Amino acid sequence: MAITFTSATDSTSVTVNDASHGAITGDFVTFSNANTGNSSLNTQLNNEFSITSITDANSYVITLSSNAAAALSSGGSADAEYQINIGINTVVPGDGWGAGTWGADGWGSASTETAGGGTLRLWSQDNFGEDLIFNQRDGFLFYWDKSLGLTTRAKNFIELSDAAPTKSRKVIVSERDRHVICFGANPINSATQDRLLVRFSSQENPFLWTPSATNTAGDLRIGTGSEIVTAVKTRREMIILTDTSVHSMQFIGPPFTFGINQLASNITVRGFNTAVAVGDAVFWMGYDRFYLYDGRVQVLPCSVRDHVFQNFNETQSDKVYAGVNSAFGEVFWFYPSETNSGANGGTDENDKYVVYNYDQKIWYVGSLARTSWVDRGVYQYPMATDSNLVYNHEKGNDNDGTAFTSFIESSPIDVQDGDQFVFLRRMIPDVSFEKSDTGLSNDNKQAVFSLKAQRSPGEGFVKTSTNTVTSDTELNHLRLRGRSFGLRVESTTQGVNWRLGTPRVDIRADGDR
Repeated sequence: MAITFTSATDSTSVTVNDASHGAITGDFVTFSNANTGNSSLNTQLNNEFSITSITDANSYVITLSSNAAAALSSGGSADAEYQINIGINTVVPGDGWGAGTWGADGWGSASTETAGGGTLRLWSQDNFGEDLIFNQRDGFLFYWDKSLGLTTRAKNFIELSDAAPTKSRKVIVSERDRHVICFGANPINSATQDRLLVRFSSQENPFLWTPSATNTAGDLRIGTGSEIVTAVKTRREMIILTDTSVHSMQFIGPPFTFGINQLASNITVRGFNTAVAVGDAVFWMGYDRFYLYDGRVQVLPCSVRDHVFQNFNETQSDKVYAGVNSAFGEVFWFYPSETNSGANGGTDENDKYVVYNYDQKIWYVGSLARTSWVDRGVYQYPMATDSNLVYNHEKGNDNDGTAFTSFIESSPIDVQDGDQFVFLRRMIPDVSFEKSDTGLSNDNKQAVFSLKAQRSPGEGFVKTSTNTVTSDTELNHLRLRGRSFGLRVESTTQGVNWRLGTPRVDIRADGDR
């Protein structure tokens, strides 16, 4: 479509005039066939731009790489091709009952709350051989053909198939039988999305979606819940999570192709990216607990449950991201805390994590801003992102070349159920520093052991014994009395890699004084 430009002399800002453009700030637009009467400006305009700001429904601003030599007053012309809206980056609650403070605007008066509401733009993707299939949540499917090269964009399935879903919640390619499966899709010959409908293409053909006697395309509908929240692929089946139930989808062959069995009901699932598979097991975060499917659905006992859910930004639940760190037997959930909410002056982004170590069956928590995670596989190390950068995890011993504090800290440990005062005399630390940087001397390979004593529950720790431990340390001497104790091991030295074994403490019965 034809558009015009407005700019001032020697300015890098250009206003694009395009009626009902539908773009938002940050969207991308590509111009071609620019004709402004200035060849240099034409060359600059025949490019892809990120939209700097929105003026109104009919105009927006882009930024040139260099100054426009002459002014344009609603002059010039070009063709514009817009990419998909980038979507919002923070969920905005909508108006309605419960929005804002009760009675803040007076009974019957107009609301002052921001209108609209909106969901995050989330994507799923899977490989079909060397090609990629993308799905915009509750939107279109796209196909990228590797053979066409990196400079070729993915195509909408509308261009490739006359019956593929035009709305889908998530896409998965089944491994063994090679079907493209869309969860929460619109039925064939209908534009209305059915959030409980599962549709699948014919085997080995991602573009054939019309069922017939000569292909394996078809659909199935889940009978419980109100929507499919997410789905996860394991080695033997697909696990489908609705807002209230869990289902197993398996390839059974002709004439039905797939079968679906309900595994459990009365469950919850936090969001789109909160479930991950480890082999044939699936872990996911619910609204107030964690779940595991390993042949049966069960609630995971969680020692840090209150720590997570009592400081959780409910509005931004869609930002929760689950990932697997298989080298250490860990499942991560990165989540936004209420402490970091916009209402409390924060960013509304993920700032905390909770980890379940499925090898040792223990939980631990921490603070880290990550928005996505990919386990090692094609690449040697796990990869993760925050709002701006991509990181390699488990690589090296430092924070991108600088020292940081690494630590393990226990909860209070009772001795003999806390019934008696005891005296702690000595400790064998049992810590190793293997794989520390080779340039470090033995004296610089160190960690600090802190033992804290508590006289009674809820009293707080009244005394701490701190000792620096190196690779040569065999024994630490202590003088601590109490009913329960806490242990913290930490290191702040750059280049140090340490591993805690099984510390042993010499404990003797003692009196209050």
